[in-house]
Order: sequence, then structure tokens, then C-alpha cells
Amino acid sequence: MSNEINSLYPDTLWKNFNDLCGIPRPSKHEEKVTEFVKNFGEGLGLKTIVDEVGNVIIKKPATPGMQDRMGVVLQGHLDMVPQKNSDVEHDFIKDPIQPYIDGEWVTARGTTLGADNGMGVAAAMAVLQSKEIQHGPVEALFTIDEETGMTGAFALKPGLLDGDILINMDSEDEGELYIGCAGGVDTNVRFRYNEESVPDGMEAFELKISGLKGGHSGLDIDLGRGNANKLMNRFLSYAQDNFGIRLASFKGGDLRNAIPREAFATVVVPAAQKEEFLNGVKKYEELYRSEYNTPEPGLTLTASPAGMPSSVIDKKTQENLIRSVYACPNGVIGKIADMPEVVETSTNLAIVKAENGIIDVCSLLRSSVDTLKDDLANMIQCVFELAGAEVEHTGSYPGWKPNVDSPVLKTMKSVYEKMYSVTPEVKVIHAGLECGIIGDVYPDMDLISFGPTIRFPHSPDEKVNIETVGKFWDFLLETLKNIPSK
Repeated sequence: MSNEINSLYPDTLWKNFNDLCGIPRPSKHEEKVTEFVKNFGEGLGLKTIVDEVGNVIIKKPATPGMQDRMGVVLQGHLDMVPQKNSDVEHDFIKDPIQPYIDGEWVTARGTTLGADNGMGVAAAMAVLQSKEIQHGPVEALFTIDEETGMTGAFALKPGLLDGDILINMDSEDEGELYIGCAGGVDTNVRFRYNEESVPDGMEAFELKISGLKGGHSGLDIDLGRGNANKLMNRFLSYAQDNFGIRLASFKGGDLRNAIPREAFATVVVPAAQKEEFLNGVKKYEELYRSEYNTPEPGLTLTASPAGMPSSVIDKKTQENLIRSVYACPNGVIGKIADMPEVVETSTNLAIVKAENGIIDVCSLLRSSVDTLKDDLANMIQCVFELAGAEVEHTGSYPGWKPNVDSPVLKTMKSVYEKMYSVTPEVKVIHAGLECGIIGDVYPDMDLISFGPTIRFPHSPDEKVNIETVGKFWDFLLETLKNIPSK
């Protein structure tokens, strides 16, 4: 791993993060990191619990003189989003992340960094390790599978945690305190198609949309970035209407909570219209570059000759797919009336995959208002059911209702003001945090979230600001020192 990262402040936190980078931990594959954290807690001689799904809880007694303080649960998730650039060879189940310092930031070589939420996990580990930090009773809760359904948080049982306060360390802007978040639901669509013979007189091409930035489907949804699935489908609609193309395959996006950066489609085109088709590709590439000039300067649309596919999707299903994906809402749907800078409701058309007689389409919907989330789910369901698809909603999780009278919020605001002579911003985040789910299991627990500054999570551009990690750590220590008595 990176020795230069180990020398950053605070060194214990960065060393822990560096160690985490060496352990493959994509969502659904947390076995190695769960074992690592379990061994870490036991190696410190601390009470360590691994629950039935793989969440790890480590308990540390209060330091002398702090036994009367309210108990604090430091919470982060062990899994990370596995995204890489197409030209990078990396197996997230086997290969370590390669972090490095890039100016004021730490980032990774062509992959997601895992600062989301490796920073929170590393900080909790550093608190558990320290013999110098002043704190009351502390527990560290490390959950699994946050990124693909929050199944760790959903499986958490009552009675495992003793703390009065939960500090989630999964937020991504230093100087901000989060007291609420959006809920979410997956809308899963399935078409079934017949494989038909390729018509005579056709030539085959692979279409590719690439060079997009992608990003977090909640935090980055309002940045105006291109969605590779929508852009590919838009061109397919044009080519279907003008050149009579037939679609053999479509593959775009692979994670529900990441804005899709690339999409691929294999099509066959009447040989007589080959040149017009290729000119159309150039036309749409220029169009897309014009429309997305600022947010997506690297966008490309290309067509390359391909081997003739063995079959194509039947014409009726092809038309239904293209029309319904075109009509499917995507992006920001609405913002909070009293906080117009905050997205209230959004949707990300994350995955389109057509192969072996099945077409799957997945969108992740978010809203801080559950009824609006449900309304959007019904809207998308209607679009696809009219096109003859099966629709199912899964993985619904609640939003986290803000509590502006939170005692820990009052404490942390006061501490931050004394440390930095500025009032931290209090916000609601348009992303899923585990606080709402954990709060349902432990309804008397006071909840808050904060963290260092992370940019472009869920994409290979993910990076964490070095200076803010130091501020985040100092603020955490001072907060623990000032937690009130019971």
C-alpha cells in the first residue's frame, strides 16, 4: 500500500484506511473485511460481536473520569462501490485499491477509492485503538452491504447496542452536520423477448457511449451529468426511426446507485444505409457534446464494425423497450420548497441489460418525502407496464426525519463554533444513510451524521480532501470529549 499516505495527519486514521484499501470489500463480498475488523477488535482486547449477517460491534469502556457520559455509537459501513474505468484491469473481489496523493486529495488509480465509507470506518478504528482520547462509553458499529440495499442496517437487532447517541460518519462535506436523509426504492423492470434471425443485407456495429463522469446517484444527481443509458437509448430511437436498425444487445450501467458512465449496444443496419447511419452517429456525438459541453467534456459516441450477431430482439419488444426507456423519468424531479438548493426527489435509470431473451431495467428512486417516492415509483411502473413489461419495487428504505432539537446537534454545533469560529451548516442529504433504519430499531437514540469532504463517490474519480480529514478527526475527538453526562 501507499507509505506516503501513512504519513498524513492523523496518521493512525490514515494507516487504518490504507489497511482497508488492501482488503477487497465490494458490496455483497464483505467476508474478508468483516474478519479483519473482528480480529482488530479482539486484538485490542475489546468486546467484539459479529451478528448473524456480518455486522461487527466493538465496545470500548469509558476513559477514567468519563464513565458518567452518555454512550456514543460510532457508525460506518464496511462495503464500497466497485467502479472502474474501462481501460483499467481490476478485480474488486481479489485486487487491492491503489490509493495515492494527488495534490490536496487522496484518490485511487482508475477505480473508486472507498473513502465512502472507509474514512468513517478508519476513524472509528482509530478511536478504539487510542489510549489518549478522552471519551465516555464508546461502541463502533460496522455494517455490511450499505451500498446495495442497506441489508446490514435492516438486519440489526434490538439489544445489541447500549449507546444513547449514534454518530454516523458517512457524510461527505466537512463543516456540515446532517440531521435527515432521503429514502429510496428500486424499481426493477423486465421484458421478455423472442430471438429472431438477423434480416438479410445487414451490417453489424457496436455502439459505445463513454467518457462520462458518472457519480453518486443521490449526491451528484443535480450536477447535470449525462446518463449513458438515456443517451444511448435516445440515439437508438433516432436510428430505429430513420434507418430501421435492429437491436441485438444493450448493456449500460451495473450499479443501481451510480450514474451510468458507459453503455454499449450491438445493432445491425441495412447495408444500403450504412453511411447515413455512421453520419448519424457523428451527428449525435456532436449534439451530445454541445448539450453536455460543461459537465461532460469527455463524452464520446462511437460505432465500430462488429461480428454479425446470431439473432436480434423481436421487433415489437425492441420498439417497446426503446420507447419506454425514452419516456422513463431520470434525474432531478423536484427540490425542497424551503431549501431550494436541496434535491427532494430524483431517479437514476441505472441499468439496462439485454441478453438471452431477458431485458432488465433498474432505476433507483430517492425522496425525502415517502409519498412522493411512491408516486414516482407508480409513474415509472405505468410507463413500463404500458410497454408490456413486468415491474417490481424492491429494497425500499425510509427517509430519516430531521430533529432540529437534537441534543447531540446542539453539542456538536457548539464544539465546532468554538474550534473554528464558524457555525457549521445543518443539512438534509439527498442520499441514503443508515440513520433512519437504525433509528427505527433504536427509537430513543439521538442521531447525527458528519464526515470529511469526499468528491465524486461511486465513480473512479472519487477523492477525499486531506486537510478536511484532519479537521474531521479533530472535531470528532472534541465532540467525544464534550458529550454530556446522562
